[in-house]
Amino acid sequence: MNKFAALLVVASVCLAGVSAQCPRIVTRAQWGARAASTSQLPIRPAPWVVMHHTAGAHCTTDAACNQQMRNIQSFHMDGNGWADIGYNFLVGENGAAYEGRGWGRQGAHAPGYNDRSVGMGVMGTFTNGIPNAAARTVARNLITCGVSLGHIASNYWLIGYRQAVATACPGNAFFNEIRTWPRFNPNV
Repeated sequence: MNKFAALLVVASVCLAGVSAQCPRIVTRAQWGARAASTSQLPIRPAPWVVMHHTAGAHCTTDAACNQQMRNIQSFHMDGNGWADIGYNFLVGENGAAYEGRGWGRQGAHAPGYNDRSVGMGVMGTFTNGIPNAAARTVARNLITCGVSLGHIASNYWLIGYRQAVATACPGNAFFNEIRTWPRFNPNV
């Protein structure tokens, strides 16, 4: 086997390992995102992951989640005056992750953490119940994916948005759930 063929085999094995850790990510183009301009994340890899809920409608189908992403983006851009949707990624209860600002972009989701974090939210309100198993798995796998791709520091800390700002987000039930996840930091 020549060196080029050997290199292709090694690259294929490496990429297979990364893709196995990454959930299905619906790109901005696939969900119909509006054009936006956002800044690069100045601190990379991000040492923090900030978990949110959208405190809005749940979605369990691709079509409903695509629509919900467009609704959230419009609210953030038109209502809040932001450059784009505030989160780096959102997760639907259909078992998919949705690219918001994406990897390596500064979010507008958590004052004091925007320049050093990846903001992830689950679409829905989770005050009295937690996201379904598919959404919880996707959210945890998305963090693992970010670490494996070098976008999230391997020694990252996970927090709920309420630890950054006085708010109910990510909902009482979901906050209690993420407190059991790896790398949760109770002492922010």
